[in-house]
Amino acid sequence: MQLTVNLRQPHSKQVEFIHSPAKRKIIRAGRRGGKTVGMAIAAVEAFLAGKRVLYAAPTTEQTGAFWAEICLALAEPIRAKIFNKNESEHYIELPGAQQRIRAKTAWNADTLRGDYADLLILDEYQLMNEDAWEVVGQPMLADHNGDAVFIYTPPSLLSAGISKARDPRHAAKLFAKATRDTTGLWQAFHFTSWDNPHISHDALAQIATDMSQSAYRQEIMAEDDEIQLSWLVYRFDERVCKIPRRPIPTSYIVYTGHDFGKANPAALFVAQDPATGLFYIFNEYAPGARGADLHVKEWLKITEGYTILKRVGGNQTTEDETRQLYNAHGWPITAPLRGEVANQIERTRAMFERNKIFIFDDMVGLLSQLSNCMWQLDDTGHITNKIKDEAKYHYLACLRYLMSDFTPETAVKDTYPGVKGGC
Repeated sequence: MQLTVNLRQPHSKQVEFIHSPAKRKIIRAGRRGGKTVGMAIAAVEAFLAGKRVLYAAPTTEQTGAFWAEICLALAEPIRAKIFNKNESEHYIELPGAQQRIRAKTAWNADTLRGDYADLLILDEYQLMNEDAWEVVGQPMLADHNGDAVFIYTPPSLLSAGISKARDPRHAAKLFAKATRDTTGLWQAFHFTSWDNPHISHDALAQIATDMSQSAYRQEIMAEDDEIQLSWLVYRFDERVCKIPRRPIPTSYIVYTGHDFGKANPAALFVAQDPATGLFYIFNEYAPGARGADLHVKEWLKITEGYTILKRVGGNQTTEDETRQLYNAHGWPITAPLRGEVANQIERTRAMFERNKIFIFDDMVGLLSQLSNCMWQLDDTGHITNKIKDEAKYHYLACLRYLMSDFTPETAVKDTYPGVKGGC
């Protein structure tokens, strides 16, 4: 009995990634560009070759589209009982074998657990938490040295609201890593909605007239690096200034920045190398609600053996009472020299842009906030001078209170040992 597998004819951009021999592929494509259909073709081909395929996406809508494609392609052998289909669990398998293809809703490590694969496909990867790949995805492939594919469209601020990612730009960073790869392990693919010959270009042209420029570049042209960088409040070059943990010499001068609040107080501890003028953020503190005396005891432990030159925190004009409370417990905090938030941000940004600030790579709270803190967009997609969800960035408030007391141009330029090119 001859049975037919009904695969769509891939367009030229789909052919490129379907037939690529790279073990790790990342696809950045515009909406309706054909990335999910292309991966459904690749998934069915891998399944028919005896592979175990796992497709995951963070929304049921996305998994539903993939599931519909593979069910259509394998409809005849399923009807002939060659393959079993489980509609509730969304898998198709060859009875008595490990050969299987499954579509699963997953957005982090916990939701992805419980399986292994020869081919792992993570769709809408920009909305997933990074640990879906880093913690669970990679070990899944270990049994048979499997392959992984990451698919994404550059996220808008609207989609960022449903994202589970710590860093909203993690997919873009992975794409950049893939483009730099010279080993052959990684390959990056980029195409736009216009590259799909199976959708109406007249409709695309009409859609474009109704979209903001930023939305058009993200959703249709699949451009992300430049536009997302423009959203970020702080430009921190992690390739240079995110560094491995090392001891802070007691000869360094220590400063502290504080953000007050009964429920979510926070503090940052910053050391300055007197020889270079460079700053090293070495501790972050956000324990939740507790009394001022307990906070001070912890801060004294953190700074034991160091000379503290300045402690800065709170709103310049409205939080003097809180500063007096800490003063009474032996931890004198002064108001920032500059009261306007815009001024504080501008000075802190200047310090970052001049690579004056280093952050240890285990400072996950601060690094996460730096990656997520964005300007709010107006209805036309243009950047405003307001920070989106400003109230939740407690570490960044500590940082701007403290760093705005410094003048960036006064810091001495020098080279940090082990950092190529210096700061």
